[in-house]
Amino acid sequence: MTVVKLSNGDSAHHGIKSVTSTDVLIIGTGPAGASLACFLASYGIRGIMVSASPTNADTPRAHITNMAAMECLRDIGLDVECNRLATNGMNMMHTRWAYSMAGEEYARIHSWGHDPKRKGDYETASPCDPVDLPQTLLEPILVRHATLNGFSCRFDTTFVSCSQDDEGTTSVLRDNISGSEYKIRSKYLFGADGARSEVFRQAGLKLNVRPDQGLAYNVHLKADLSRYMQYRTGNLHWLLQPDKEHPLFGWACIARMVKPWDEWLFIVLPERGKELDFEPTNEQWLGRMKEFIGDDSIDTEILGVSKWRINDVVAETFSNGRVFCLGDAVHRHPPSNGLGSNTCIQDAYNLAWKVAHVLKGQASPSILETYSTERQPVGRGVVTRANSSFRHHGPVWEALGVALPTTELRMEALSELTHSTSNGRARRAALQAAIEETEHEYHALGTEMGQFYQSAAVYTVDESSSFYSPEVVAEDPDLTLIRSTYPGCRVPHVWLNNAVPIKRISTIDLAGHGKFALLTGIGGEAWKEAASQVGKQLGVSINAYSIGFRQDFEDVYFDWARVRNVDETGCVLVRPDRFVSWRCSQIPGDGSQCTEKLRAVMLSILGRS
Repeated sequence: MTVVKLSNGDSAHHGIKSVTSTDVLIIGTGPAGASLACFLASYGIRGIMVSASPTNADTPRAHITNMAAMECLRDIGLDVECNRLATNGMNMMHTRWAYSMAGEEYARIHSWGHDPKRKGDYETASPCDPVDLPQTLLEPILVRHATLNGFSCRFDTTFVSCSQDDEGTTSVLRDNISGSEYKIRSKYLFGADGARSEVFRQAGLKLNVRPDQGLAYNVHLKADLSRYMQYRTGNLHWLLQPDKEHPLFGWACIARMVKPWDEWLFIVLPERGKELDFEPTNEQWLGRMKEFIGDDSIDTEILGVSKWRINDVVAETFSNGRVFCLGDAVHRHPPSNGLGSNTCIQDAYNLAWKVAHVLKGQASPSILETYSTERQPVGRGVVTRANSSFRHHGPVWEALGVALPTTELRMEALSELTHSTSNGRARRAALQAAIEETEHEYHALGTEMGQFYQSAAVYTVDESSSFYSPEVVAEDPDLTLIRSTYPGCRVPHVWLNNAVPIKRISTIDLAGHGKFALLTGIGGEAWKEAASQVGKQLGVSINAYSIGFRQDFEDVYFDWARVRNVDETGCVLVRPDRFVSWRCSQIPGDGSQCTEKLRAVMLSILGRS
């Protein structure tokens, strides 16, 4: 490998004598960095993670943990703790548009799988449920698990510089309390240090930056609104007040539940297209928050205010040599669709199995190049979808008339919604269409679960035109998840059981757990023997299961038969991250070639061929 000099920082630190060695160094302890530590620890990898902050997240920035991320956490048993601390799913039932939290409502839409027409789609997609789990609760779960399973964690520690060579990386860190600096030698360095990632900068990676959509504020507050929520259940509430001469800094608001129903994050949007040249005082914020709440008798306490840009940013590549970046370091977007921390966790899950197999000598280092190849298109798609979803609220504002320049015009438009006139009918139709379009934010199952990978870690040589291909997508791929065993797709979730019923098990639980999984059926016994032999030859764990009538697992609803897309004698090979890496339509010949074929496929996937 060519030596890539990331920084000349070492030359400025001649006084540093202590050097600590570890397998991996992770900069950042948020959802990306801490989940990466958890996933690596599940493989027995030891390492160090550091954060410049004094503790975990002190504001509940991210909150929706979707099914794709929950499946990753389920693989290491953390879904149980997440479900225990998360808000009851019924409190996520709606997204609403209203005048204030106490005031009149304009419209609402079911969200996060609660639409009666969509419940089956969500139950079919995954054994997990989406949950509302604020980042202030998620991060400690991850950090605690990582530190209990082989990772050291250091807060108040700043990443200063790094260089890399053929054998590893050398990082300079600074203890923020003592001011002392020291070096850590690691085989790999991971930058999960957020939107201002110093690791990303020093790695020389490039960003694709599109114009942002302006400024927004997070106002974290305490206010007991339980008296108003019985018939207004939902974790997102758009608040729009057309009759007010609103302050420049507080045009509209998205009230987001942190915990029902006394802790909130009010995301406040300044007047569109205008920049602020001042910072509102706490008294100004409190006054505007009380207007958005709509009940002066409710005690309201502001816990903190922070501002951010509605970004449209994705990195062109996610890695350079032995340095890998993930999470907000490489993709930044508005919180629409709740894709932020979820994408961070899935970045980590994709990267962890590859790093672990390389460190254990089971895969060639070339497999690490597939991290960026697979995840960069996902990051680009997430950034595009989140920004599109934010823009989709424009037609809602237009239909309600709240974006008009004067209170008179705004109230006239709002009143028009009640009139039995052609204009009234047109405005009501526009409002309905605009609200329905936001389903692409609140029921975007395809966006959340439908990732598709194309890389050297996916083997497609055997595919023919008769097989389903994800290039033939759903009519609306954002809303609809097409389940398929086509290589590069997420292995479909199907509930299985035994002939004498036991606790049901999902196909995704046959996969994962740090191992490859091979799924076959009646007549495919030779694949199971091949998996055993090839696993021993290559030093890689491959679990093999037969699914079907009186097999290892019963396909009790015949769902696997419907989605497996191969003959009973064929096989589906699933990677440790539960994505299909290869499939064979049927057993070749008399089965004697199964071992040879599977060995060639595994060598290709692992970069050892």
